[in-house]
Amino acid sequence: MNTTFTLENIIRENVKQLVPYSSARDEFSGNGSVFLDANENPYENGVNRYPDPLQNQLKKRLTQLKGVPPTRMILGNGSDEVIDLLFRAFCEPNKDNVVTCTPTYGMYEVAANVNAVEIKEAALDKDFQPNVDLVMDLTDENSKMLFLCSPNNPTANLYDEDRIVQLLKAFSGIVIVDEAYIDFASGKSVLDKLEEYPNLVILQTLSKAWGMAGIRLGIGFASVEIVEVLNRIKPPYNVNSLTQTKALELLDDEAKYLNQVNGILKDREELSEFLSNLSCVKKVYESDANFILVKVDNAKQLYNFLLDKGIIIRDRSKIAGLENCVRISIGTQEENKLLCESLSEYNSKN
Repeated sequence: MNTTFTLENIIRENVKQLVPYSSARDEFSGNGSVFLDANENPYENGVNRYPDPLQNQLKKRLTQLKGVPPTRMILGNGSDEVIDLLFRAFCEPNKDNVVTCTPTYGMYEVAANVNAVEIKEAALDKDFQPNVDLVMDLTDENSKMLFLCSPNNPTANLYDEDRIVQLLKAFSGIVIVDEAYIDFASGKSVLDKLEEYPNLVILQTLSKAWGMAGIRLGIGFASVEIVEVLNRIKPPYNVNSLTQTKALELLDDEAKYLNQVNGILKDREELSEFLSNLSCVKKVYESDANFILVKVDNAKQLYNFLLDKGIIIRDRSKIAGLENCVRISIGTQEENKLLCESLSEYNSKN
């Protein structure tokens, strides 16, 4: 338990005073058949009515899958919206700061800059794990949030749970654990820590393992109190009807989800083994995600060679500590085959 965390102390004053927008659907309760309250077009076409502002049906289904009640969930237009809501609820512009463990997902820094919040960077250790002492050394009275991406993007590794727990106990602000890639990890989620740590926020997504990147649906899990704060400031209809309907449809096929995840894990191991036997590859990092970080002899040259073949990977060389590193997502078996053929050709020429 974190004895230094008090939610009331980190909510922005203007948010405390804010009277949230009350939509027509928020004010209605009970059974109705004639809806003349929201200035909608009355002619049915499937999307003429506003969506459920609290996504109740979708949250009920997610509760079945995740074991977390709807009152502890906030859904967003991707996890990026939930990240932005956290900044707007808890960080005073031009005063507060947040801490990240670098290298990591770039949207934390973008969201901080958009919201005029200072960002403090604590470099990961040589094993790409959070350095607890360094994080706490960087923290001051205005440090409102700490971001931990686990499994981390772009390094692909899961963080040690004991380090996450240490930081949950020591950090006096909110600790956000971004688990976008958790379905591919050898270890488990920290969802079971929600009850114990009121300063914990967990982000997950349907974009990766569930294959729904195109509908933009992110999930935030937190205390009832934090969710209530975020619900007060979110746009009233932030998750549209098409997204809610499609998510419910695809979440119904758990067998397909499991089959695809298992296939990606198998293909990840095969691709890792193949890469490790190439002379142009200096290191293949262990992965808990649906991508692999690889250190090569010349990242830019390799990137351009594959680009000429119509194969797009991600050059991460400009990130400190990831010089000559590329990030390769796991594709279909046919895509992986084309990649390996091209890599073999590159390797023989270099």
